[in-house]
Amino acid sequence: LPPAPPPAWHEYLGEYGTALDPIVVLEHDATLNLLTAGVTLHPLMHGGTDTMRTADGGLAVFRRTGGKISALELDNAVLGRRPLGPDDGNVFRITPLHTMAELERMAAAAAPPVENGDFSESDLVELQSLDPSIHYDIRYATTSNFMGAVFYSQARAFLQRPAAEALVRAGAALRKRGYGLLIHDAYRPWYVTKMFWDATPDSLRKFVANPATGSRHNRGAAVDLSLYDLRTGEPVTMVSGYDEFSPRAYADYAGGTSRQRWRRALLRTALEAEGFTVNPNEWWHFDYRDWRRYRIGTERFEQLAR
Repeated sequence: LPPAPPPAWHEYLGEYGTALDPIVVLEHDATLNLLTAGVTLHPLMHGGTDTMRTADGGLAVFRRTGGKISALELDNAVLGRRPLGPDDGNVFRITPLHTMAELERMAAAAAPPVENGDFSESDLVELQSLDPSIHYDIRYATTSNFMGAVFYSQARAFLQRPAAEALVRAGAALRKRGYGLLIHDAYRPWYVTKMFWDATPDSLRKFVANPATGSRHNRGAAVDLSLYDLRTGEPVTMVSGYDEFSPRAYADYAGGTSRQRWRRALLRTALEAEGFTVNPNEWWHFDYRDWRRYRIGTERFEQLAR
């Protein structure tokens, strides 16, 4: 586990400049770095408060507005800080295109896509029934999600049995490293996917599934998850928050800290060893290899429990 950087460094981390060619400030090998062109690291050396130098003598000055870092002056060029997402501990939110009442009416009037072919019988199993060490933080059973609304009446998580058993094996491997699984979502009824899609602006729809084809969550073969520390029971900090619609959510995003990237890689390695594949846009989202075997489902959790 890489050492934690000084807390004071966190306010410098982020992207500066344009979306097409940003300069990323990240921590690597216990040093603040500028990442340019997505490939080249330039270590920074402190020269005073908010003033640093690159190894070749270049001057990097962080500018503040209202006490917060707002720009990076690099060799006389001023690069504004890009607003990527919320600060640590805060929840990313969108402005929905419709009210919840409208979204519910639209979902109720629609139906999942018709699917032809041979499918395995659904055998959704609750994850904690297989492994009590799995913790839940089911965001859609609360308002602590990107919509700020409650979608599930129960905080539960189901997967098709083969996927659930594979997840339990991954969890056993992670416990040996001092971490437990923290589940944010698993099986998701199709009507919820429909509501997400209809609520989300076009520019952000790469972060939500198209109900016309359905989500792998709808098949009970995808899981959203993170890690918690077995020693403290507390969730770990990753490069981005859950359901953050920003570049920081990408599975291979280079920013953040060495410790955050190490934990993200640890989670990915453990799940890939058991047949899961990460979603490139979301480090927390993993699809099980047999997801095509299952039909899209739209049953509510109450129906599954019965």
